[in-house]
Amino acid sequence: MQQRGFGDLEATVMDRVWAREDGVTVREVFDELTGVRQIAYTTVLSTMDNLHRKGWVRRDREGKAYRYWPTMTREERSANLMRAAFSAGGDREAVLAFFVGQMTAEESAQLKAALRHGGGSGRRT
Repeated sequence: MQQRGFGDLEATVMDRVWAREDGVTVREVFDELTGVRQIAYTTVLSTMDNLHRKGWVRRDREGKAYRYWPTMTREERSANLMRAAFSAGGDREAVLAFFVGQMTAEESAQLKAALRHGGGSGRRT
């Protein structure tokens, strides 16, 4: 799965997918989006199909439509992006120092707590 940023509409759709534990249909996303922007149903359909093709969502047939679920959590996605940036950033020590230097005190405390607890459930052994 490619680790790059989503396009604007892809990110907006993924926000809707991540927000729904019971999955989401194209119609549900379309109905939510029409309240905040002018958009065609077919545009939402194409975007969700593209996200499926790229591996970001899985789908199951539900009647004549599909219901979509994310293939990873928002947090897993963010961690993967951080890992990709760390790997591609050149001098890893400098990248990490710059990243940590930009953190707020609260973020720094959260990082320290995560390190004390083994880095989370996705920890490699």
